[in-house]
Amino acid sequence: MSQRLTAEALGAFFLFATVVGSGIMAEGLAGGNVAIALLGNTLATGAILFVLITMLGPISGAHMNPAVSLVAASRGELPWGDAAAYIGAQLIFGILGVWAAHLMLDLPLLQLSAKTRTGVGQWAGEFVATFGLVLTVLGTVRHRPAWVPASVALYITAGYWFTSSTSFANPAITVARSLSDTFAGIALADVPMFVASQLLGAAFGAVIARQLFDRR
Repeated sequence: MSQRLTAEALGAFFLFATVVGSGIMAEGLAGGNVAIALLGNTLATGAILFVLITMLGPISGAHMNPAVSLVAASRGELPWGDAAAYIGAQLIFGILGVWAAHLMLDLPLLQLSAKTRTGVGQWAGEFVATFGLVLTVLGTVRHRPAWVPASVALYITAGYWFTSSTSFANPAITVARSLSDTFAGIALADVPMFVASQLLGAAFGAVIARQLFDRR
């Protein structure tokens, strides 16, 4: 259990640091071109996901995401107590990763985002993003387990561009990003509806995956 929690903690730390840090770096280098900034943010996120899932997946499953941990617990693949511990590690060390990004890029450590992300379109984007992520994880684990790192990394890379919300698809990173008033941030007031949409999308994804992928 200590190994698994360490893997989840390190995974969340590096994933969240990459999402926020690459967003800051990309915005600074893009000269005001938001599309170029998003592209830089996307490539870095997809790359680190592949690395982290390849490295840490055999230890903890490399969830790095409370929605994934909750789905695993609901399927009986992870005890509920372990899922709670996973989620605590993901959130605490993910926030530390955001602060590390601020430190590395010479920004104030403690921030609150003022970036508004709200509306039915954004909430629908988070529902779809998380629904698709859960399907990707469970379907690839079922049929092509060796391809999980590539599948998840490529799905999130695509999700940055085909969803209106740029595919947070992760309650812990949503909370952590509210603590960064940068390119990747989200206003604290907008967090609850994002998280609700993500959890609903994850639940729907788990139901559909059971119909599609589980042996009968």
